[in-house]
Amino acid sequence: MPVIVSAPGRVNLIGDHTDYTQGLVLPMVLDVATTITGDFTDDRSWHLVSDDEPLPVVLALPIERPDLVEPRWGRYVAGVLHELERAGRTVRGFSGRVSTTIPIGSGLSSSAALEIAVARVATADDSMSDTEMALLCQRAEHLASGVPCGIMDQLCIASGRAGHATLIDCRDLTIEHVSIPSAVAVDVEFVAPRTLAGSEYADRVAETAAVERIIGPLRDASPESLASIADDTLRRRARHVISENQRVRDFVAALGAKDWVEAGRLMTESHRSLSRDFETSNATMDAAVERTLRRPGVLGARMTGGGFGGCVVALSSVE
Repeated sequence: MPVIVSAPGRVNLIGDHTDYTQGLVLPMVLDVATTITGDFTDDRSWHLVSDDEPLPVVLALPIERPDLVEPRWGRYVAGVLHELERAGRTVRGFSGRVSTTIPIGSGLSSSAALEIAVARVATADDSMSDTEMALLCQRAEHLASGVPCGIMDQLCIASGRAGHATLIDCRDLTIEHVSIPSAVAVDVEFVAPRTLAGSEYADRVAETAAVERIIGPLRDASPESLASIADDTLRRRARHVISENQRVRDFVAALGAKDWVEAGRLMTESHRSLSRDFETSNATMDAAVERTLRRPGVLGARMTGGGFGGCVVALSSVE
């Protein structure tokens, strides 16, 4: 019987660049997905073709260097298979096709969706918890791309529920599913392609690590601690992370109180913090957010994802 496995894309409502400092994030899964169809084989290899990539991926197991696999999209597949075998899992051969409705390079986690889909295929006969799978796929992404991403994408995709945001505590990896009320709508608009590999994402990870060497864990830091950071750039990076963690808490509280105006305000404030303090936006994304905010019914908008391009997410009233 053919194997058919899907993994959704995700959009982040609020809580950007907080996951790799053990903070709080609030992403949600989307109704777009990456799907793998195929059959297990008797040999020790994986053969995948893609509807969106011209070259197939052919991998002989075991895989020693996922980061050297060509074509490059195969590195995400190879990273997952490498980590599964490293964890002592038996990986069967497989031949299949990959298709996706997630716009590639949009910041909606097409790479993480591919990783989770591969892991679900490979563990079809050997169940794995959502958290264990997410952590494994996070390690695979580090190997495949060299980008030191946090856990948000993989854990949201592995555990998210339709119609709900996924509140993730990136310190203890606990999850709370937060219902998105019918009175508001979440809209996503693709603005500009981006890739985190080769971007300043790794620089931001290094900068927040430098901050934590001064004031301790950002997750536990207060706004008052900013005064002890002499370097202006590091102080602004810290201010974003500290304030963004609080915005996640306040956004969830606003949804619970049915205060849609406040929820929208927090999203817009989050974008301006990303743009001014964390400097992961650009003129194109800033203009797209301002344009979105002028639309009737829009309560708040922000850039979503790791930054440097991608999509704008908006919260709108439907009442």
